[in-house]
Amino acid sequence: MTYPPTTPASAGSTQHGLSLLRLAIALGFVAGVAVLTWASLGHISLTLVVAAVFGAYMAMNIGANDVANNVGPAVGAKAMTMTKAIAIAAVFEALGAVIAGGDVVGTVKSGIIDPTQVADAQTFVWLMMAALLAGALWLNLATAMGAPVSTTHSIVGGVLGAGIAASGWDVADWNKMGQIAASWVISPLMGGLIAAGTLYGIKRSITYQIDLTRAAQRVVPVLIAAMAWAFTTYLLLKGLSQVVKIGLGLALVLGAALGAAVWYGMSRRIGSNLAQISNDREGVNQLFTVPLMFAAALLSFAHGSNDVANAIGPLAAIHDTLVTAAVSDRAAIPGWIMALGAIGLALGLALYGPKLIRTVGSEITEIDPMRAYCIAMASALTVIVASQLGLPISTTHVAIGAVFGVGFLREYLKANYDRILQAIHEHHLDQEAEHHVVEEFLQAFRAAPVPEKDRMLKTLKREGKLGPTAISKQERKSLRKVYRKSLVKRSVFMRVIAAWIITVPASALMAAVIFYAIRGAMLP
Repeated sequence: MTYPPTTPASAGSTQHGLSLLRLAIALGFVAGVAVLTWASLGHISLTLVVAAVFGAYMAMNIGANDVANNVGPAVGAKAMTMTKAIAIAAVFEALGAVIAGGDVVGTVKSGIIDPTQVADAQTFVWLMMAALLAGALWLNLATAMGAPVSTTHSIVGGVLGAGIAASGWDVADWNKMGQIAASWVISPLMGGLIAAGTLYGIKRSITYQIDLTRAAQRVVPVLIAAMAWAFTTYLLLKGLSQVVKIGLGLALVLGAALGAAVWYGMSRRIGSNLAQISNDREGVNQLFTVPLMFAAALLSFAHGSNDVANAIGPLAAIHDTLVTAAVSDRAAIPGWIMALGAIGLALGLALYGPKLIRTVGSEITEIDPMRAYCIAMASALTVIVASQLGLPISTTHVAIGAVFGVGFLREYLKANYDRILQAIHEHHLDQEAEHHVVEEFLQAFRAAPVPEKDRMLKTLKREGKLGPTAISKQERKSLRKVYRKSLVKRSVFMRVIAAWIITVPASALMAAVIFYAIRGAMLP
């Protein structure tokens, strides 16, 4: 039996059907939350039922937008398929939320407003409902635009805007807001610099060598051991911080112990399989595949344990206020609220996560396993360093900044290398060398390790045959433009930066409008 070929119309119809199915599942989850909350807790207040719906919507949007940072690079590097990445991330996000999400949460995210200045408990409930819905709406819009943004900044903006609408400008802690604004610069710069530095080190020590296999045998076990050390420390300091408090010193020691074990295991594994590893980039890249899967799982676990509070924190605060008729600094997290957050994260990722995963993994710059390793390391190291220095950071901005850092480094190195090759061509043309002489020199130059390349260039410069004028300024600009277009997509870069800048004001404005709407509807 033969089947007719798939036409654009039938493909479009299939996509439309899948979109409707995803929407139906999402609406079913929200409706189920509403029914269960009303059936079990409706006697407390119908307001709690509405707040639970907002919380479920927020949790799904966090899963759809924020989780892409954890698995996007590994998917872009083809270390795992989209389906496998979603399955791993969904499971570990939920586990992180349930196991290490904690049982108590601050009622006001980041302490950006003073709850004692809110007029009464009912106004506080309206404030938190407005913040929750505004944060979710902004995340939904950002996901639709293909822009990975900070979920923490989304809810912070919501709390800020609703708080100002409820109690005036004095309710806000503007010093805290200044720190959050500083994180817009600190986070991507730290992530980008660490990722770029790590990638450059890998290039110098492995990919620029003649015998890549031997270089990988020496260096890759050290790199994977460093990843084990960094991620163990990261998990102990951040992922399990709600369960057990561990100081930096102990976390570093435990991480180093695991790193040493991983170094030993990787050294033996690579040594025993050395003959099967091809002497090229592809062969080296294969050594990073399994570690990237572990990295995606651990990052997802840590994210679930920390960022689930962005969805359930306001809901827990509303629940606590309705039960006690008072506003508290801290609120207990009932089991049903934690389950709502965990399921919502996993469901949002499964339904709508692929869009942002593709953006992070392939639409900004081309990523292979070595580059994905650098991005993952930058994410963990930046959080460790910044948390100990007391620097405000956003894990989303760190991860995306690391992707940009890798892309910009590639852009610089490619343009610089091509400029050198062009200068060599210009030199040999000046010397009226035959074509085969030029090609022989270029072939030797490409195959030479970095120290030999430096020696060859210095020899030409010393002889006065290669100088800065060998290629014109205009030609250098043209080369840079070519690589900018192909290595870092400027349209995506500008879209992401713009979304970061307007996240807090956009969610704040929406929260203020929603608060006034709720208050207008509820007041007699």
